[in-house]
Amino acid sequence: MAQFQVLQPETTYTGSRIDALKTGLPKTTQSLCPECTQLIDARIFEESGKVVMEKHCPDHGDFRDIVFSDARLYLKMEEWSFGDNRGLHNPVVADATRCPDDCGLCNLHTSHTALANVDLTNRCNLTCPVCFANANAAGYLYEPDIETVRRMLQALRDERPAPCRIVQFSGGEPTIYPRFLDVLRMAKEMGFSHLQAATNGLKFTSLEFAQQCKEAGLHTLYLQFDGVCDDIYRRTRGESLWEKKLQCIENVKKAGLKIVFVPTIVKGLNDHQIGDIIRLSLEYIECTSGISFQPVAFTGRISRHELEAKRFTLSDFAHAVKEQTGIADPYEDWFPLSFVTPFSKLISALRGEETTTLTCHPHCSLGTYLFVDQNRKAKPVTQFVDVGPMMKEMDMLARKAGKRSVQFYTKLEAWNSLRKFFHEEKAPEGLNFNKFLQTLQGFTDKRYGRGESEKKGFTYRTLMVAGMHFMDSYNYDVERVKRCVIHYAAPNGKVYPFCAYNSGPVFRERIEKEFSVPFEEQEEMRRLTLKGKKSCGTCVNEPELVG
Repeated sequence: MAQFQVLQPETTYTGSRIDALKTGLPKTTQSLCPECTQLIDARIFEESGKVVMEKHCPDHGDFRDIVFSDARLYLKMEEWSFGDNRGLHNPVVADATRCPDDCGLCNLHTSHTALANVDLTNRCNLTCPVCFANANAAGYLYEPDIETVRRMLQALRDERPAPCRIVQFSGGEPTIYPRFLDVLRMAKEMGFSHLQAATNGLKFTSLEFAQQCKEAGLHTLYLQFDGVCDDIYRRTRGESLWEKKLQCIENVKKAGLKIVFVPTIVKGLNDHQIGDIIRLSLEYIECTSGISFQPVAFTGRISRHELEAKRFTLSDFAHAVKEQTGIADPYEDWFPLSFVTPFSKLISALRGEETTTLTCHPHCSLGTYLFVDQNRKAKPVTQFVDVGPMMKEMDMLARKAGKRSVQFYTKLEAWNSLRKFFHEEKAPEGLNFNKFLQTLQGFTDKRYGRGESEKKGFTYRTLMVAGMHFMDSYNYDVERVKRCVIHYAAPNGKVYPFCAYNSGPVFRERIEKEFSVPFEEQEEMRRLTLKGKKSCGTCVNEPELVG
């Protein structure tokens, strides 16, 4: 293959300049002061094999944090970025000049919305000390009515050139939203192809509720899952939840839904159970599609000594997986999410229309795909596919296909050209090249990746294992925000990057206060609305207010 060169656009679709990704060490970026959140310069450099960020605020002094505990892995992630996207044709904020202050999405943003969050409520049926939403301590109730939710969803579907197709309902606890099932039905009718709920799973201890959610259009639970014993849950969530988590999993399996386990990892608290969580996921591989490990972000003040002791980075995670399971090598089997960009580019070129492309920053996440055989033995895709050369080939094919009218034979030719990267003698039992391609098809077309097609064996069983490290004000990097692919739709008609909504400027607090009412007023309105009504399938059960 000829020398590969990344194609980097110079501007977004609306003409704003895109500064290409800075690679190597040392380098500079823009960050925030953890005290006043003002924009300040930061330096990123290697020290004793670790990657460190240092910055100075004129008013609040010096700050220092570990960004990656393994500089070698940090630099590898940068090798697998395939250039930026060009953002939206129709950004809500068209005249932004400074990130992350002028947000919504804006003309400076380079990525599509790969996964959208819609907060349905800030109420919760748990009081978790690690919750970034701070649902029960806010002192007010944020719960948009269903027509407001519709407008939030429509803003996502109206994005161009790639309308958002995957939405996750979150909170608080979204399942206690009084019209949760109606919201699922509405989102399905509006054309979203994949519906998720970021949930603690308590409502799914009812099989009937799980079945109702399935019928209404829910596909996946993004299940809060911090460990495999009650000691962990008492410390992270405030109560014993282990048996309820198992009951939830069993009911999800019976209802035909999928689960992505979402462990919040706190160094010294539950990082020793990363391997146990992976093993449990393999045990329930029939209903488990992935694990999204999320190292905890620090939203309050913390001393330098405590920050260094508690910071858990993505490289810590990759090494922990190897140490606790032996499954994946940190340097050979892990890649950033941006690694799959050529896959989306090729699909876009072959379809003749732009699809959602995961051009996030290479330091936002890392992951691997495990292919799981009938004995539940897992093997990373990197151990039987030359994934690096394959992605470069895909990128080149996408460029060629995009320059001409593509007929069906060209599509077939394009996919078959990848055969040389697949090594069947190293693949898990029962996996040949054709089934491998079908499995790739199932990743993007859920008609083949779930339901009857999956039951008939069209795809091979896989488990995505990934780490996603959301930023806090200590490790904030504006270059990551500009490339964020996980967004929040808000009732003001805007869409915000995750790490601008929940950290940094924390737009969440401003928006929830603007579109909320005091607890007491909302509770009285609820009582008047439900007076004389019987519980129905749509309203589920009226929850207690907590806080």
